[in-house]
Amino acid sequence: MSALWSILCHLATLSCIWGACRAQYEYLGYPAPAEEHYTPPQIPADVPKILLRLAGEKRKHNEGRVEVFYDGQWGTVCDDDFNIHAAQVVCRELGYVEAVSWAPASKYGKGEGRIWFDNVHCRGKEKTLAQCESNGIGVSDCKHSEDVGVVCSDKRIPGFRFLNPLANNIDHMTIQVEDVRIRPVLSSSRKRIPVTEGYMEVKDGGKWKQVCDVEWSSMNSRVICGMFGFPGERRYNTRIYRMFASRRTHTYWDYSVNCTGTEAHLSSCKLGHLLSPSANSSCSQGIPVVVSCIPGRAFAPTHMANYRKAFRQEQPLVRLRGGGVVGEGRVEVLKNGEWGTICDDHWSLVAATVVCRELGFGTAKEALSGGRLGQGMGPVHMNEVQCSGFEKSVTECQFNMDKDSEGCSHEEDAGVRCNVPAMGFQQQLRLSGGRNPFEGRVEVLMERNGSLVWGTVCGDSWGTMEAMVVCRQLGLGFASSAFQETWYWPGTVTADNVVMSGVHCAGTEMSLSHCLHHGEHLRCPRGGARYAAGVSCSETAPDLVLNPQVVEQTTYLEDRQMFMLQCAYEENCLASTSGSTPANSYRRLLRFSSQIHNNGQADFRPKASRESWVWHDCHRHYHSMEVFTYYDLLSLNGSKVAEGHKASFCLEDSECDEGIEKRYECANFGEQGITVSCWDTYRHDIDCQWVDITDVKPGDYLFQIVINPNYEVAESDYTNNVVKCRTRYDGHRIWMYNCHIGGSVSGETEELFPGLLSNQVTHR
Repeated sequence: MSALWSILCHLATLSCIWGACRAQYEYLGYPAPAEEHYTPPQIPADVPKILLRLAGEKRKHNEGRVEVFYDGQWGTVCDDDFNIHAAQVVCRELGYVEAVSWAPASKYGKGEGRIWFDNVHCRGKEKTLAQCESNGIGVSDCKHSEDVGVVCSDKRIPGFRFLNPLANNIDHMTIQVEDVRIRPVLSSSRKRIPVTEGYMEVKDGGKWKQVCDVEWSSMNSRVICGMFGFPGERRYNTRIYRMFASRRTHTYWDYSVNCTGTEAHLSSCKLGHLLSPSANSSCSQGIPVVVSCIPGRAFAPTHMANYRKAFRQEQPLVRLRGGGVVGEGRVEVLKNGEWGTICDDHWSLVAATVVCRELGFGTAKEALSGGRLGQGMGPVHMNEVQCSGFEKSVTECQFNMDKDSEGCSHEEDAGVRCNVPAMGFQQQLRLSGGRNPFEGRVEVLMERNGSLVWGTVCGDSWGTMEAMVVCRQLGLGFASSAFQETWYWPGTVTADNVVMSGVHCAGTEMSLSHCLHHGEHLRCPRGGARYAAGVSCSETAPDLVLNPQVVEQTTYLEDRQMFMLQCAYEENCLASTSGSTPANSYRRLLRFSSQIHNNGQADFRPKASRESWVWHDCHRHYHSMEVFTYYDLLSLNGSKVAEGHKASFCLEDSECDEGIEKRYECANFGEQGITVSCWDTYRHDIDCQWVDITDVKPGDYLFQIVINPNYEVAESDYTNNVVKCRTRYDGHRIWMYNCHIGGSVSGETEELFPGLLSNQVTHR
């Protein structure tokens, strides 16, 4: 294993050197050098000289209120007659490839000062906003409630060169460069994955340049580290770098950098002073800026990892749920022992960055709103969150305590997408032969006989959890299907040999190599090629959640004669002792209703095709999933006391949220599934919607329901697929109380339910 890690490290180092570390920074959205070549615009002398910046309450660094610097002061642009062509001119002038959209009516907050442009008419080809037709600079009848904003693409213009037409008036000008990188220069830094230390360099005019450290501050380093997925900066050995710098010739950028430390991206920092002409050769009394970053725990290789596991980790206060890739998800916070969500009112990039840093990632790429990563359950704990940017936890930020959740629903759940370190995992895996980039045969890069070779993964025991890891590793979201045969996908001929077998994943790993698998001694009886593992990925996934209150409120006991249970007996819905029960004797049934919601972003569809659905006489319809739920009654130590059964279901939309149309119905061999924002209710009076407790003695028990227990269908979150209840049975009556979704309460509360799993449904 150490030899493999050494080879991978050398491979990653060489690829960084050959490709200017291009792969490390692709996740920021910066493009590799392309055919397009940037030519600095030639602006006529009679056109007013202006500067632009994006300001206001941002949710991404490449969006914001359009602000114009003219005549010594910053002002805004009115939304009258503004359109996508004008937005295109603004984004191109700021160095972005194109505009995505624009927003009227001060979406990013009201600006201050003059409104410099009104009734702007652009064709989209102008070199500067000042060339577009308007009422004239400074002529406007608008208010700041009409300030316009834009959303630009993530990608920067290749070869973009920052040109400042107002060299003596650059106060509060934001930084505009083509690219940014941390370039490792010491041999010890080059071997590290991820790269955490090196020269901070900017790409301006197609050339990489160092930044002089004379006016550099720790706040600048904090922002740079955050961009590359690290929660903070640290000190480094300056003496070594001074010695190194004295032996090299450097090309310095013309400007210094001025960040406050709360920015999510360098492009939100202010431009510092224009350096003297001699700075380009000597940087006066300084050296190139060196940035050294602290990686989060998940990205920090350490020999102390096993030692840490010997101690119980402190209960986290914040977590992410429902994200398709590492570092993204719906934000959930722990309050009063119960997990809940954050309302997206006033949700900003600053608050999202606090969440990301708290969880060991870098700054936020995007602050998500509107439940875009699925809707949570339980309370809405925080609303109108306002952070300074230096809090250790989002729970320390100010929020509206008078109405935590008033006026908010889970349709407004806030989420984040965080910057994460470049670990090189995507270069160790690929999909081959598929019809599109989201599907194909899985091929991995492994060491064999001292060299790295591409090969396939054995399809035996390959399932949804393994496919989930592959899709996450490639940044493709969730797995929609896992395939144990891929003969219909002609993969790379030279990669037919099996190089990995016995793969078993928990589903949370960042790389397939982190999953359990056979070592050098592979075991794959059917071989690779046509029996190699494959996946199909999707950017969205369903998320089933069972309503615990419905279970608690509908529970009761029924004594039913055996002759009335013949159909249920044939479908194995009764305990095994029922086989010797006379027809006129009774069975005691613990009945309850199940209301299963789809809170995800995609419809829940059964894995089986229609022709394989099974007709059930008891329910008089087809069941599309033979094992959809587990019902179990357990002792307080977690052992089964009643023979729970595996319930099969017909999936349909019983009810939906307002404005959502039902799509699935069991009757007449109809299509089956659960639509997003709908739920399927299996009433307590339906056959097999019970647990047979005839042989159970009076006492205190634990009741557990698990949905989709075999992971047959991929979901965005499996941790909420279990409902747990405390149960008391006195021989005549039964009480169900403290019902809750698994993982919805604190660790201390979960300990009151011994023997039950809190963070995963089951072990396979």
